[in-house]
Amino acid sequence: MLALPLAGRAQTRVIELDANAVDGTLAPAFNMSIGAGRANEGLRADWQQQLAQIKRDAGFRYIRMHGLLSDDMAVYRIDAQGKEQYNFQYIDALYDYLLSIGVKPFVELGFMPSQMASGDKTIFWWRGNVTPPKDYAAWERLIKALAEHFTERYGTDEVASWYFEVWNEPNLDGFWAGSQEDYFKLYRHAARAIKSVNAKYKVGGPATAGAAWIPEMIAYCTRHGVPLDFVSTHTYGVDQGFLDEYGSMGTVLSKDDAAISGDVIGNRKQIAASAMPGLELHYTEWSSSYTPADPSHDSYHQAAYILQKLKQVGAAAQSMSYWVFTDIFEEAGPRMEAFHGGFGLMNTQGIKKPAYFAYQFLNQLAPAALKNSDSQSFASTDRQGSVQLLLWDYTRTLPDAVNNQQYFIKDLPPKDKGKVDIRLRGLARGSYTVDISTVGYRRNDAFTAYIGMGSPKQLAKNQVAALKSLASGKPDEQRTVRVGADGRFALTLPLRENDVYLLQLRARK
Repeated sequence: MLALPLAGRAQTRVIELDANAVDGTLAPAFNMSIGAGRANEGLRADWQQQLAQIKRDAGFRYIRMHGLLSDDMAVYRIDAQGKEQYNFQYIDALYDYLLSIGVKPFVELGFMPSQMASGDKTIFWWRGNVTPPKDYAAWERLIKALAEHFTERYGTDEVASWYFEVWNEPNLDGFWAGSQEDYFKLYRHAARAIKSVNAKYKVGGPATAGAAWIPEMIAYCTRHGVPLDFVSTHTYGVDQGFLDEYGSMGTVLSKDDAAISGDVIGNRKQIAASAMPGLELHYTEWSSSYTPADPSHDSYHQAAYILQKLKQVGAAAQSMSYWVFTDIFEEAGPRMEAFHGGFGLMNTQGIKKPAYFAYQFLNQLAPAALKNSDSQSFASTDRQGSVQLLLWDYTRTLPDAVNNQQYFIKDLPPKDKGKVDIRLRGLARGSYTVDISTVGYRRNDAFTAYIGMGSPKQLAKNQVAALKSLASGKPDEQRTVRVGADGRFALTLPLRENDVYLLQLRARK
């Protein structure tokens, strides 16, 4: 693996580290939360199996999804006598499972139960109602009953560790058929309901698209004395449009180096300048593209893209919730193709995409960060002799006048980027095991292998098994090395566009 030829006038990148130079902790935002399509999908066995697997590999602590209150969760109805009825059995089944595997809900309150709704406007194949309630007092009663039920079932301490986010992207007409003022009213009633159950429960919003409404949200809550424990919003790495379920607009990956990170850092500055400068900031959706029909999500390029953006964001947000963990996701209806550019880190059959390994590798880093001047790597130590280095090259390769849907469906061999020299000092004398794991072109790259199969819409059982075996995340190489009295270790790796390496150095006992 390490003997690839270096062509032409290769560049040499140098990463120098001192195993004793601890520089704080790695920002935990990367795996605080992950997204999922809608709550009802979480009742599927394959969805649950995939979540359990990614929990083990990537360590996600919370999950957020749409449709908790939609009709397919059977939460609310008005009976023949005109009496309101609440039913939380489907939510219980879902949340019981989440908590059983160590994942907490990041509760998104939406969409509107149809018998509570003021209109019949819906979104997506599964028809989430996006209209305001016809009676805001009824909405408040429902949210209070839900919070009381959670308290009774799971206990105050557990529910106090959750987050309650009101609605989803109310600044988009597709998701909210009311005005900004109507959304603030919806939020006020929901916040009052939650806090009436327990003042410790955390509630926030506005969960907007495009990093919007943060100053307005803070100003509204300050002016009217409305509780606000965190703010949330979303961003995607394309420059045009919103809400394209079918990928028909032809999305184009942004050329802006500050795509994603610029929004996050900008929001952090807005919060700092506000009347609530200490508010938590949660990005409850982000990815390279906002459509679940964008092959950039499937491509090997995505692993390096994720790492680049998380590095740029740093500690500016308390969470960066990637949208989403699985292609079991039905906004546009059940998909007919094995790979279709879905948002997921795994496809419907549970084949791990290159993006999956960005999170798995991040989760293998130790908490203590090492001082590191390299802009495309994370370095860490467990302070007990082990050192980890996660490095990558991120290169935007999309040609001009070509969109993502045209480009990322192809076999895309990378160009050579030279080599990277890793120079590590400060190690204790002795023997070490070195594991080297990779993601990149034809390395943990099921999608390129799928293209090599002719991109079949449906996969045979043996094809699924073959692709899974190519994308296991296991180390490509393991070796034993000896560190002498000088405490130094050096390694040179070849580097191609959008390669990712995880180097783990462990003292042998």
